[in-house]
Amino acid sequence: MQLCVDNVHKRFGSTVALAGVDLDVGADTHLLLAGANGAGKTTLLRLLAGLTGPSDGRVTIGGEDPRRSTEQRWRLGLLSHQTLLYDDLSAAENLRFFAGLYGLGADIVGPALADVDLTDQASARVGGFSRGMKQRLALARATLHAPEVLLLDEPFTGLDRRSAGTLSTRLLVRTRETGVSSLLVTHNVVEAAQFVNRVVVLRGGRIVCDEPWNTDDGERLQALCDHHQELAVHE
Repeated sequence: MQLCVDNVHKRFGSTVALAGVDLDVGADTHLLLAGANGAGKTTLLRLLAGLTGPSDGRVTIGGEDPRRSTEQRWRLGLLSHQTLLYDDLSAAENLRFFAGLYGLGADIVGPALADVDLTDQASARVGGFSRGMKQRLALARATLHAPEVLLLDEPFTGLDRRSAGTLSTRLLVRTRETGVSSLLVTHNVVEAAQFVNRVVVLRGGRIVCDEPWNTDDGERLQALCDHHQELAVHE
């Protein structure tokens, strides 16, 4: 599946969030969207998810506008720092609810919980879960319908180092073993190094770096991102 961003501008009143962005994302891509706060990262992810539209330019998924095609949007899975779970429901009830939205049977819930090591907590209310447990359940929610692309918006926020490492490993397994592509927005660049294969840095709503990545050296990746962000100070 191809995601295309063609000369996209996005304005919020007088604020320019994106200023002429071009980006193509194809199969087997695991892309890090890096940049300082306000660079346009989350705005770009929201455009790809069909949650908002561009002020100018065009965003397409499989050749179609994601805002007008439910079928194309369902080829995406969204995992963010907001879990989109219901605290008053159990883990199993949450997944049964989301399975129903996708027209899936309840028999998918058990394997999904097992995949994130939450089988023993199936009947437990989500409001009592730790932050790490909630994020693991959110990963199960985001991948229930076997999406072709995962959109990851600050998924490590609020996690301690151990939980962030666990989630990072699970994302690596989920994306590489199932052939799912991914786009990741995160300030935790070091944690992302092990599973991205492409780096795009945004600055001031524009792409200032688009390079392949082929090492799990997190410090080196952080240095690359910092370099392109710091250039703005000297311009």
